[in-house]
Amino acid sequence: MNRQRLNKVLKEMERKNIPQMLISDPSAIFYLTGKWIHSGERMLALYITSYGEHKLFINELFPVHEDLGVEKIWFDDTQDAVEIVSRYVNKGKSMGIDKNWPARFLLRLMELKGGSTFVNASEIIDRVRMCKDSEERELMKEASRVNDTAMGKIIDLIPQKYTEKKMGQILLGVYEELGAEGYSFDPIIAYGANGADPHHESDNSVVKEGDSIIIDIGCRKNSYCSDMTRTVFYKSVSDKSREVYNTVLEANKRAISIVKPGVRFCDIDAAAREYIENAGYGKYFTHRTGHSIGIECHEFGDVSSANTKTVEQGMIFSVEPGIYIPGEVGVRIEDLVLVTDDGCEVLNKYNKELTVIE
Repeated sequence: MNRQRLNKVLKEMERKNIPQMLISDPSAIFYLTGKWIHSGERMLALYITSYGEHKLFINELFPVHEDLGVEKIWFDDTQDAVEIVSRYVNKGKSMGIDKNWPARFLLRLMELKGGSTFVNASEIIDRVRMCKDSEERELMKEASRVNDTAMGKIIDLIPQKYTEKKMGQILLGVYEELGAEGYSFDPIIAYGANGADPHHESDNSVVKEGDSIIIDIGCRKNSYCSDMTRTVFYKSVSDKSREVYNTVLEANKRAISIVKPGVRFCDIDAAAREYIENAGYGKYFTHRTGHSIGIECHEFGDVSSANTKTVEQGMIFSVEPGIYIPGEVGVRIEDLVLVTDDGCEVLNKYNKELTVIE
C-alpha cells in the first residue's frame, strides 16, 4: 500500500466520521496499492478502516502473488464473497461504499449487516486523487510529452487524405511506437462539418479543402492519461472559420491565465465562456470548459459553472473551450494544466496558433 496516499484517505474518512470503507473501483485500488486488478463481474473490494484492519478481498482467479502491503482474503466462484466480507465489517458503524460497487453486492451486504449505516464515500478518495503527488505529476508530464509527439505525427499525415477512422488506427500504432500502452480514450478525428459534433465518432469521411480538422487524442503511459485537442485547417481557411478559431484560442488562453490556487473552477469556466459569449458564439459552446484527469481520463471534478470549489496546488485538469456551428465548422483547443504554487504549468507544448496544412 502507498502509505502516504492511504493516510490522506484515512484522514478524510476520520473528518467525515466514516470508520470503514469498501473500495471496488480498480483505478482507486491501483492508486492505493500500485496493482491493476480487473475482476470483471466478480467481486473485488479493498476494505480500509480507521483502526488499521485493511483487507483485500479477491477471487482466486486473479493470482496476485506480490506483497501489496495489505492482507489478502481469497475466495472462489463457489463461495458467497459478500458473506466473507461481512465477517470483517464492523456492524453498527457507518460504512463507506464505493459508488461503483454493483447493487447485487451492496444489497447482499445490507441484508447481512442490518442496522449498519451505508453511505456513498467515493468522494473521499476522489478528492484525494485530484491533487497529484510528485510522482504522479512527473508521470502526467511524460504522458503529455508522448501525446505532443503523436499529435505532430498525425497532423503530418493529413495531406495523405486518410479517412477519419484510418487516422485513428494509425494513431494507435504511433502510440505503441512511442512506448504508450494505448489510447486513454477513443480518439476524435473530425473533418469539416463533422467537427460541429463535439463527440463525433470517426467515420469514413475524407478531408476536403477548407475543412477544419479537430484532433482530440490521448494516450495512457505508465498507467496515467494524457488528453489534448488541436484544430487545424486543410489548404485554406475562410474568414468565418478564422474568426471562430481565434475566438476559441483567446478563450483558451484567458481561462488558463487565471488558473492558480484559490481560484474557483466556475471562474475559470466563466473566463472562457464569457469571452465566447461576448463574441456572439455563446450558444455554440455547448459543454463544460474542462475535466480532471489522472489515472482515468475523466476523473472527479470539472471546470464548469456548477463547480464552486477552489483550485489547489497539484491538481491537473483540461481547459478546452469550443465553438460548434452545425453544418459549418467546429473548433476546439484543449490543454492540460498542472496547478503550481502561484499559477499553472501547461503540460501540452504542441503549437496551437492557427495552422493551415498544405
